[in-house]
Amino acid sequence: MSAIPSAAQLRWQRAPLGIFHHLGINTFFNKEWSDGTLPASGFNPTDLDCADWASAAKAAGANYAILTAKHHDGFCLWPTATTAYSVASSPWREGRGDVVREFVDACRAHGIAPGLYLSPWDRNAACYPDPAAYDDFYCRQLEELCTRYGDLFELWFDGAGSEGRVYDWPRIMAVAKRHQPRAMVFNMGAPTIRWVGNEDGLASDPVVYAVRDTLASAFGKDAGASFDAAHWLPPECDVPIRRNWFWQDDDLVSLKSVDELLAIWYRSIGLGANLLLNVPPDRRGRLDPDDRARLLSWAQEVRARFARPLEATLARDGASTLIDFGGEVEFDHLWLEEDLLGGQRIDGFSLRDGVSGVEFASGRTIGAQRVAVFPRRRARSVRLVCSDPAALLTRACAFRTGHERLPDPADKFEYKEWANKVDQPIRTGSAH
Repeated sequence: MSAIPSAAQLRWQRAPLGIFHHLGINTFFNKEWSDGTLPASGFNPTDLDCADWASAAKAAGANYAILTAKHHDGFCLWPTATTAYSVASSPWREGRGDVVREFVDACRAHGIAPGLYLSPWDRNAACYPDPAAYDDFYCRQLEELCTRYGDLFELWFDGAGSEGRVYDWPRIMAVAKRHQPRAMVFNMGAPTIRWVGNEDGLASDPVVYAVRDTLASAFGKDAGASFDAAHWLPPECDVPIRRNWFWQDDDLVSLKSVDELLAIWYRSIGLGANLLLNVPPDRRGRLDPDDRARLLSWAQEVRARFARPLEATLARDGASTLIDFGGEVEFDHLWLEEDLLGGQRIDGFSLRDGVSGVEFASGRTIGAQRVAVFPRRRARSVRLVCSDPAALLTRACAFRTGHERLPDPADKFEYKEWANKVDQPIRTGSAH
């Protein structure tokens, strides 16, 4: 087994839910992308309250949150020394505000780990056509973010717009490693986590953590690689709660239903991936009331389903593991966690009645967590038979949720599959 996780990667995988916040100059012009020419004077949230965001994230059970410190338009949400195109040139807080500071402080006050998104593509920077000059510029921006705001949980590098552009990634990564050695690096440079391959929040089975550096992080058939691969790169599934990433005043109709969000949860966290759900602040600088209500309704349903675990003891029995509940129980979900300290071993498993040996569920990977769903059954024990007899579980528990099937399957939703071939290169980023 050549690929094993670092302590920081395991810490990230044990924090499976993140909230994404897209806020920027686009918010005030009803745009998803802009070309760097929108006036900085347009940025003026009337009631910015990052505690509102963080309290919602906490109530939703999130572990971390990511803010777009700079999107592709180049507008910076902190008072940077690198450009005038920032909050310092806006009327908000009379040009003395710092959204990044308010964001990280609010996150920490609510027990949420903060992370930052810094777009490499910059449509405002005059030096962008000069690669060497822009690398200097970008490293200075990253150094500001990495040194002013304390420990960061994740650094999010979006490759959209950078196709064919060669950045000085060794130098950029040196800045990140020097100042934020424990932060996860998303997708570009020297990544420690990867994009799942679509913007619909959907992973596939198997969810493979150990991949070759030539593999796509894709949603599709057999998206994984050999477990003898070189790099441990667990996937993050990103998805907006509405159609758009930035808040817009005309897309309420696209707000995802609780059932849609549940389907995403089961096909991301429930398969062993992380989920990064975008909930964008509106022009006030607060979460839209409809978005907030939907987020919390979804979280309440997830909590209700998993509020009463029926814990089991684990006993190795030859090439299988006996999951013993200590008495007959009724259940329709089984939550499994694999011991990943030595790497990911299970790439095929069968769940069988502990007495009769009849199979009632199966799958490919288990990983950080796997939630198996099946028709309600009664049993004293379950036998797990898997592809690697040396594999270990660290936890197994059952739930009686009253729900015996997954919410609407992924093929009922529209999604953009970037690649489904195992020999595609890791994509340079998602199209935010």
